[in-house]
Amino acid sequence: MAEDGAGPAAAFFGPDKPLMEGSSAFQFGRAAYRRGMMSRRQLARDVWANIKFRLEGSDDDKIDALRDRIFESIAGQRVVDLARLTPEVLAGVLPRLYQQMLHVAWEHQDAGRPVFIVTAASQEMAEMLAHVLTFDGGIGSRSEVRDGIYTGRPAGPFTYREGKAEAIREVAAERGIDLAESYAYSDSESDLPMMRAVGHPVAVNPDAALQRVAREEGWQVMRFDKLGRRLRIGALATGMALVGGGGGYAAARMRPRKVLNRFR
Repeated sequence: MAEDGAGPAAAFFGPDKPLMEGSSAFQFGRAAYRRGMMSRRQLARDVWANIKFRLEGSDDDKIDALRDRIFESIAGQRVVDLARLTPEVLAGVLPRLYQQMLHVAWEHQDAGRPVFIVTAASQEMAEMLAHVLTFDGGIGSRSEVRDGIYTGRPAGPFTYREGKAEAIREVAAERGIDLAESYAYSDSESDLPMMRAVGHPVAVNPDAALQRVAREEGWQVMRFDKLGRRLRIGALATGMALVGGGGGYAAARMRPRKVLNRFR
């Protein structure tokens, strides 16, 4: 249930299909591979695991495995070395941003609502994207750091499913945000806890499960990803190529039509 409060409202965005075509996490993995921080086998395993995760859904075991995979991938790495991947990660992310959704986010800011990216990726990646997009903050999974090196252990909630809702409640409490008047944007059923934590959930290019819930609940739906099915097929083909050792990357390009933004 959304919580009542007297403070300002905010807007919370998932980073991938609500804001961009494809996966920001894959862009990070590809940059790490190019820098020699990840083997081709590790990259292929990660891509294939993420494809299966999206196609098959999640349960507690899969969520635990996802969390462990994310933290294990940075264990032993220097914080500064991951920070230096920023230019390459951005080179992959920025051309895939949905301009429509950036304008939606900026309209929230112009109306006095702070805007946050909320992701299961690292806190550092969330903050990096938020800074570049001129958002007000990033909310991600925090990792323990000792002597400038990631230990591979969490330092806060894993920001996935219930963890995302927990994280935005913490931010709301710290900043005096009124969640009952706030907005959350997502494409995935996995973000239902976050969307139900606010008063105005919006489904953006939703998967089938979220589309069904949005219809039943009367939530606003924004759909301009006409090539969503083609992108999913392309992602599967990319994963197969990587697993097979090809190491190739193919991204479907798209021209989403103009979306009329309507706030309640």
